Amino acid sequence: MVRKTVTHQQQHSAAVGIQLSASLSALGSSSQQVRQNLTQPNSTQQTTLSLQQHWLSEHAVWVGAYQENFIEQLPERCAPWQSRNLRFAVTALSQIETELRQRTAHINPSRLAIVVGTSTSGIADNESLLAEYFQGKTEVVIDHHKQEMNALAKGLQAYLGWCGAAYTISTACSSSAKAFIAGQRLLNAGLADAVLVGGVDTLCRLTLNGFNSLESLSASICQPCGAERDGINIGEAASLFLLTRDIAPVMFLGGGEAMDAWHISAPHPDGLGAAQAMQRALKAANLEAAQIDYLNLHGTATPQNDAMEIKAVRQVFAGHPIKLSSTKHQTGHCLGAAGAVEAFICQQALLDQSWLPWHQQGQLDHELADQTYVNASTKIESLHYMMSNSFAFGGSNVSLIFGRNFEQNLLGTAST
Repeated sequence: MVRKTVTHQQQHSAAVGIQLSASLSALGSSSQQVRQNLTQPNSTQQTTLSLQQHWLSEHAVWVGAYQENFIEQLPERCAPWQSRNLRFAVTALSQIETELRQRTAHINPSRLAIVVGTSTSGIADNESLLAEYFQGKTEVVIDHHKQEMNALAKGLQAYLGWCGAAYTISTACSSSAKAFIAGQRLLNAGLADAVLVGGVDTLCRLTLNGFNSLESLSASICQPCGAERDGINIGEAASLFLLTRDIAPVMFLGGGEAMDAWHISAPHPDGLGAAQAMQRALKAANLEAAQIDYLNLHGTATPQNDAMEIKAVRQVFAGHPIKLSSTKHQTGHCLGAAGAVEAFICQQALLDQSWLPWHQQGQLDHELADQTYVNASTKIESLHYMMSNSFAFGGSNVSLIFGRNFEQNLLGTAST
């Protein structure tokens, strides 16, 4: 079989194909729902987020909750890792499971790998038990295995019956973006023939109360780059992708990583790590900034994050009016799954070629308003390349680049 690969002078990556994908979030469970919900105005009357009472003791909070049913029962072999987080993952996997098993049936199970990201794992399942324990009911039995970070990868491996590398990345909000890069490395190094990558995070009191204590939760629907932005909405998502070395309609071209370690929870004010991640992604994909058609911002709607990210965008895309938007006003910030759900959004837009996700339609911060934010009047031209940003606590910065029509649009050499 003949396959094209992207060539680079240094720090290059061979593009890998996204053969299958599935995503569940507040946007819904189908590509049609994703498009519909990302191409409409957002307000408290028209939003995919929901106002829920039970997460915080003092007030209701807006969250990006998945509204449909989960698979309730997993096979006995998954019992050690049984949790809502794992059931969410398997529910997403069920959308592509038949074809996934067909595509991988001829591959030695030891060559089938799993790399996924999460920040919550199964902690939600133990929260009520932990509350009882700390109230003095010390006889309560708490199974910590389900909340171990690697429970997600090990549970998926047990479910699928695969025997290759299986591990979970947990670097907060960059977790599942890093999973793409790790999966690509396994394929390029010849350590796997197919890799399931993605991310899963579920709503839980730990993260909501944690961000509430940081005074980072928005009082309403979040407003990325907005004049009155006041914080984030937390969301949940399960997004999974099958990567192989074969050509696919949408390819993962490469990613860039940077660790600026500026502060435990605040980003570098000048966006140095963010800019570095984007520049490294361009280098890995062998592209120039002017070739990127759309940028999915990390865009959390906190004052510091949005300000530093736009500074970084100005550095990287100077002279190129890149179309951009944040999608977190419709998904919530899905933490360890954010990179994966936003990768799915980019993939769907590249496949469709007729839409881009709208940015929130409220008033913009005048200091950040010089960008080309996507809205109803944005002209959609041919879409070839998209970048997606994910930035995490501690300065863990990741940018991913996806491309469409591999054989026509990407420069490379043929190899056997």
